[in-house]
Amino acid sequence: MPWNPARVRAVLRTDLPASITVFLVAVPLCVGVSVASGAPAELGLVTGIVGGLVAGALPGSSLQVSGPAAGMTVLVHSAVTAYGLPALGMLVLTAGLVQVVLALLRLGRWFRAVSAAVVEGMLTGIGIVLIASQGYVLLGRKANGKALSDLAGLPAAAVRAVDSAAGRASLAVGAGVVAVLVLWKYVPRRLALLPGPLVAVVLAAAVVRLLHLPVPTVRVDGLLDTLQPPGVEQLALLLRPEAWGTVLAFALIASAESLFSASAVDHMHAGPRTAYNRELLAQGIGNAVAGALGALPMTAVIVRSAANVQAGARTKASRILHGVWLLLFALALPGLLHLVPLAALAGLLVHAGGKLVAPRARLRLWRADRSEALVLLATAMGIVTTNLLEGVAIGLVAALAKTAWDVTHIRLHVEQSAAGTVVRVHGNATFVKLPTLVDRLEDVTPTGPVELDLSALTHLDAACRQALTAWADQHRRRGVPVTVRPKPELVKSS
Repeated sequence: MPWNPARVRAVLRTDLPASITVFLVAVPLCVGVSVASGAPAELGLVTGIVGGLVAGALPGSSLQVSGPAAGMTVLVHSAVTAYGLPALGMLVLTAGLVQVVLALLRLGRWFRAVSAAVVEGMLTGIGIVLIASQGYVLLGRKANGKALSDLAGLPAAAVRAVDSAAGRASLAVGAGVVAVLVLWKYVPRRLALLPGPLVAVVLAAAVVRLLHLPVPTVRVDGLLDTLQPPGVEQLALLLRPEAWGTVLAFALIASAESLFSASAVDHMHAGPRTAYNRELLAQGIGNAVAGALGALPMTAVIVRSAANVQAGARTKASRILHGVWLLLFALALPGLLHLVPLAALAGLLVHAGGKLVAPRARLRLWRADRSEALVLLATAMGIVTTNLLEGVAIGLVAALAKTAWDVTHIRLHVEQSAAGTVVRVHGNATFVKLPTLVDRLEDVTPTGPVELDLSALTHLDAACRQALTAWADQHRRRGVPVTVRPKPELVKSS
């Protein structure tokens, strides 16, 4: 659609207000994710700016918004701890170039083939680790750095925090932020137009300032002073195999999260669908630019993207403008960040971690499909007990084992009554399970006419088809009527 005065007016009417809403949502999240990652607050804003001005201007998905994500916090913190903050830019830059290569190879759609249980398990594990680490910040204390020991030590840390004035103040501020975020969906509609995260952080900052509470706040150095572009000395980092593990983790996890987010956003609006390879290319270029500035990695973020759609955005102008507002804020008003209590940001991220864990959704999955739930659990526990990369690898192995089980699994359900016998066969009938199938069929003693129901079979190979046909013919020769539905030749086979 060509640009003309009517289109400009339409953009100003819909996308301009939407961009302001997204900007207000993005500010506290960018700052919170950056601080939790072990980086200066301004670097989160830089990634948000690049997400709006660079990734936002490129083709792919028109409405999803990119920036630093809570789902990457654990991995970024591990990288900063292992290699130092100056090395982060080189890792992110290289990860972006990997994404660009994957996009040029047209592998964008393949990310959607990753088991959903593994992705959900990854988010669950990240959520648990996020709660474990930020729970200590909320209490005004320092985490141990190990998820399991952090989780185990939280109750004792809470008791110690309550014994001190600073600990009680920090806990009250963080708990207040969590309470505002949880209850915000119940406020009147007009008030709900304001982003809950922004309201919670502003209220926390105001309370700390007015009551002079002994709660530490965000350190501010200035945008230009914070930038740490990678130099030639960081190139040596790429000679270390473990650094490439971090690079690939950045690239693959950021790509998967972005493309899953794109799929979710596509279900929220009736506009143009996402071009997955182009979106992957946009994310790669955005990460390369963010890395060149020494900032955090970016992904498409479902919270900001949903806010963009719900605010009425129609074109990519809203996400580009949100990047403009972030840039103006970082240049003109960085001192406001100094008023933000660290406990408020911790409360923001504890709430985000709880949404990643999503216990109700996990319980529904357990009730609906326990094998998928076990894959999710294996992934999450792998991340909590080891690290993000190894946990995802554990989840992929569990998903492959589940697939192997599904491919070879077969069940017989027999219902007997005075009216006859119904034998239902479920799963995949392959030669691998032929002995099991034959043994189960031989155990069936018909009490009348037999109905052999094959409608729940997803696969039937020649060997099992022959065995089922022979069993039916055997009973027919004994004078027992046998009905087979559907006919064996109509069931999927190789």
